[in-house]
Amino acid sequence: MEYFAGLRGAGRNYTAMGEMSYLVDFANLLFQTGESSYEHVWPEMQFGWQIILGSIIGFLGAAFGSVGGVGGGGIYVPMLTLIIGFDPKSSTALSKCMIMGAAASTVYYNLKLRHPTLDMPIIDYDLALLIQPMLMMGISIGVIFNVIFPDWLVTVLLIILFFGTSTKAFFKGVETWKKETILKRERAERLKNSVEEVEYKPLPSEPGNSSNKAKFELDPEVPILQNVYWKELGLLMFVWIAFLILQICVKFYTTTCSPWYWVLNLLQIPVSVGVSGYEALGLYRGKRFIASKGAGEQSFKIHQLVLYCVMGVMAGLVGGLLGLGGGFIMGPLFLELGIPPQVSSATATFAMTFSSSMSVVEYYLLNRFPVPYAVYLIVVATIAAWIGQHFVRKLIAYLGRASLIIFILAFTIFVSAISLGGVGIHNIIEKIADHEYMGFEDLCKYQA
Repeated sequence: MEYFAGLRGAGRNYTAMGEMSYLVDFANLLFQTGESSYEHVWPEMQFGWQIILGSIIGFLGAAFGSVGGVGGGGIYVPMLTLIIGFDPKSSTALSKCMIMGAAASTVYYNLKLRHPTLDMPIIDYDLALLIQPMLMMGISIGVIFNVIFPDWLVTVLLIILFFGTSTKAFFKGVETWKKETILKRERAERLKNSVEEVEYKPLPSEPGNSSNKAKFELDPEVPILQNVYWKELGLLMFVWIAFLILQICVKFYTTTCSPWYWVLNLLQIPVSVGVSGYEALGLYRGKRFIASKGAGEQSFKIHQLVLYCVMGVMAGLVGGLLGLGGGFIMGPLFLELGIPPQVSSATATFAMTFSSSMSVVEYYLLNRFPVPYAVYLIVVATIAAWIGQHFVRKLIAYLGRASLIIFILAFTIFVSAISLGGVGIHNIIEKIADHEYMGFEDLCKYQA
């Protein structure tokens, strides 16, 4: 009996040692020191079917993404990886270039437009001032994570996030569609008693608020210089310039992971928190307002403002990590705040112009993309965004459905989840088959 008991004990010890060995091997796979599987893959820029097909897909992505306020990165990255042939991380950087071009074009288009129901610009500068500095800080964190994180972890995070936000946006679109249907019926009934034709006006943020109804006859467009809030724009430019100076100092006057490297990077925190905190304090005390919500109750609690700022950081982190516009988070968030779809899209794109341009600078300093390709793709995205904005605005006015913007938002996020998730899973399977390193990279040993 003692002999068999000894055998059982030895078997348990062997099993425990085997399990421990698997855990050690898994840990070594994720955290091998001195190893990196990353290599630039930059195809030659030659006119061929890859460039033509990629341009068409990029054009459609920019057109739809700019309207939804999400940038279109979820379409750009798979196109750049599967069709043109860039490696995933270079595709992420080039995606940011396209987002910057599309966002800049869309902002220029929107600068002359007014809010659909209120006497204010279609861009809500106070909302942008609350979110954009935190978005910039999140971008810097996301770019670092882009170097460190393995592809499989990025894919898992992407699928979870995108399916959740697309579902949320879709149900918000259905809700807005129902409200618009009610308003269209009311207008149809009024037409029966009126000879005068009633032109479509977009859905107000508060349908039951009679004070909004009196403002339907506002001019849809005004000169750009009259439509800009210069104080808020100045603060946003201050954040951008401060981040730019810090990034240049980090690149040219420090070495990665040196004390000054971390000091300069951490200086972004007081810049972001200071400007967003200024706006948040004004909102909390009632001295500033998210005017695009309308004349309803606008009291903000501390935990709400903190949550909005955290969501701004998360949007930037996702944008920097995946090469996407932060609009994938900001768009649904703004809609939940009660912001009209047109204003939500315009404000999210306005914030993305600053964040995406900063990402392009950071990726350029990291030597993450070829400049000729970047210039060409920026031109494609810029033209597409302008055409998309013009066409969809006309379509909304014709159909009387501002909810189309929300459905475009949900559709773009959903397609991005499928395309990016599919590319990520395909890359993971290939790496497993080739026994490639699939762990975290060492930031301090990264060479651009």
